[in-house]
Amino acid sequence: MSERQSSRKDAIRNREAVLAAADALFSRRASPEDVTMADVAAAAGVGKGTLFRAFGDRAGLLRALYEARLEPIGRAVETGPPPLGPATPPRDRVRALLDALLCFKLDNGRLALALEGSAGGSSPYRADHYERWHGLLRAVLEQIPGLADSDFTAHALLAATRADLVEHLAGEGGIPRERLREQLASFVAKVLAPGPRPDGPVEE
Repeated sequence: MSERQSSRKDAIRNREAVLAAADALFSRRASPEDVTMADVAAAAGVGKGTLFRAFGDRAGLLRALYEARLEPIGRAVETGPPPLGPATPPRDRVRALLDALLCFKLDNGRLALALEGSAGGSSPYRADHYERWHGLLRAVLEQIPGLADSDFTAHALLAATRADLVEHLAGEGGIPRERLREQLASFVAKVLAPGPRPDGPVEE
């Protein structure tokens, strides 16, 4: 094995160790803010320099961990069978995509809150993870005949799955998981319901 191959294997192994350590720490702590880069480095058995070289900063680590947890859904969306896969009728697929995203936020609430709140001074709607979901939803919505303004509709539907809203409804509001899923499905069905849509201002 060459030195380059050995270094690459070490980097992959270190990255996996860091993600596993971060996953465990975020799961145990009451708030993601309680987890520092030093905590993660110590738990993973790597130096802080290794951590920063691999992920850049805390926000980069959050993004990487978020994507790692989201990977099974991503595979199902790209190549899986219905209801998430590309062969699904568009209305059914939109409902399934949003349900999967809601369930993910319910299962990974603290991480999702930390990621969505880590934009700093930049717009959360420019974050890579948001733009990917928005682009996917917009593309599926464009396949629905008669549905106007798929770009805005995708934003409006995603707003219903924001981590802070999900936390407010499920945590502070105490709405059970299945009831939240039913409410979201009902909302999506109303937005996507076929019917006449005005092309211009209503005349009085």
